[in-house]
Amino acid sequence: MHPVLKEALERSPVIPVLVIPEISMAAPLAEALASGGLTVFEITLRTECALDAMVAMKKAVPHALIGAGTVTNTRRMSDAKEYGADFVVSPGSTCELWAASEVNQIPVLPGFSTASEAMRLMELGSPCGKFFPAEASGGVEYLKSLSGPLPQFSICPTGGIKADTASNYLACPNVVCVGGSWIAPADLLAAGDYSEIEERARHATSLV
Repeated sequence: MHPVLKEALERSPVIPVLVIPEISMAAPLAEALASGGLTVFEITLRTECALDAMVAMKKAVPHALIGAGTVTNTRRMSDAKEYGADFVVSPGSTCELWAASEVNQIPVLPGFSTASEAMRLMELGSPCGKFFPAEASGGVEYLKSLSGPLPQFSICPTGGIKADTASNYLACPNVVCVGGSWIAPADLLAAGDYSEIEERARHATSLV
């Protein structure tokens, strides 16, 4: 596994999945998450300011590892690299996307939702994957069933996971961390409630 990606997956039990609608939110959000103990962020490329938000968050918390999320094509891969992403996250995987990660020299956490897709990622050389959408694709029980035939494949489940269900996922032997959108949801960002976001981050770091 690429050392940067390994560090990103192992630094804390939860990677906050972030949708940032306004650039002014980026720095205080990064600071709140870091104050709560989370310094690996997945910033989804779903808003106009997402790429600039990555830059602002890295400036606010220089030791943070920034992941560009929702990378679905080679152009987005190049954008992520240009704007300083440390790694990229995709909801799925294609051979073209995998090749682009090598050309851009940036590690990728590719998405999968079936055993066949996980095996395909292993054939490409990936020792890990993002199980997405986790809850809709079978959740904890499905991941447990994969741990037998694919014990060497490390997984970060994302999608539909909540504060009160994250520990169930983390208890799976093949899960290294989970992605969580509950830490900084849209309503808290809109209200500017960074103290609550910090508290949620602090709680996330204690999950096992």
